[in-house]
Amino acid sequence: MQPRNMSMSGVVDLAAVKAAGEAKAKAEQARAEAARQAAQGGAPASAGAVPPSELVIDVDEAGFERDVLQLSAEVPVVLDFWAEWCEPCKQLSPLLERLTVEANGRLLLAKVDVDSNQMLMQQFGIQGIPAVFAVVAGQVLPLFQGVAPEQEIRATLAQLVQVAEERFGIIGIEVDPNAEGPAGAPAADAGEAPAGPYDALLEAAVVALDAGDLGGAVQAYKNVLADDPANTEAKLGLAQAELLARVKDMNPQAVRTAAAEDPKDPAAQIAAADLDLAGGHVEDAFGRLVDTVRVTAGADRDAVRVRLLELFEVIGADDPRVAAARTALARVLF
Repeated sequence: MQPRNMSMSGVVDLAAVKAAGEAKAKAEQARAEAARQAAQGGAPASAGAVPPSELVIDVDEAGFERDVLQLSAEVPVVLDFWAEWCEPCKQLSPLLERLTVEANGRLLLAKVDVDSNQMLMQQFGIQGIPAVFAVVAGQVLPLFQGVAPEQEIRATLAQLVQVAEERFGIIGIEVDPNAEGPAGAPAADAGEAPAGPYDALLEAAVVALDAGDLGGAVQAYKNVLADDPANTEAKLGLAQAELLARVKDMNPQAVRTAAAEDPKDPAAQIAAADLDLAGGHVEDAFGRLVDTVRVTAGADRDAVRVRLLELFEVIGADDPRVAAARTALARVLF
């Protein structure tokens, strides 16, 4: 299963509005208090900073509430379920550790040894490892299972950071790169990995998304794909940015009313499917368009088919829901 399987828009469904409000208020209160102390000549902003080595921690059942649930109100916590005997874990865990350090306090990685924490494994319903989850403001989100390409994992974590900031007001913790860990070890070097040829353009796209400039994000991703058509992160980002741009100004009630009144109207069904997917209702979106392909023909059918393929890109080809929808589409086409 690939990281694309995570629908970040689904966080809205999983996180209660009250919990989101409380987490955001807490984050804003903490920032205001820090600013007040700094203005009064109190402790500097870096007083509570942690060394990069403390961004990756080991967690057990006894400390789960303190080290994960409580901290998730300040920083998104990524959970890495692993075991010493798990060969794929030995490939994934170092990658997660490096990406966490690179995030510079916007993420915390909590490693859970399943052999020593069977109860946590059962509570999360884990059938195989490595398995990766996230906790944001006390809300648990499944991310992915197994090993995936670095760019896809990087994109998933970027989405997680964005949702934590925009939905919950959680901006992470401050990191002091010159500090040492509790054992006196030097701080980890977050700059070891060389920058890729398109990192600046991809970062520009993320900045544009953060600023609500969907058009700018779309163009930035297109600029990458113009030179590197196979760039996974850019393809994923472009599909998601285009979807967000399409639904941004929609009237959900009007769109759904139009779709309900005419199941054979391709434009109405396409718009409703976009809303479904943006809301995290992946199977509903796919099923709606497959059904529309079944009852349309000619150019109308082709338009629906093309949009369905575009929505597949948003989720990722390896997602089982995409595989099931492809099979269903083939049945109605042939």
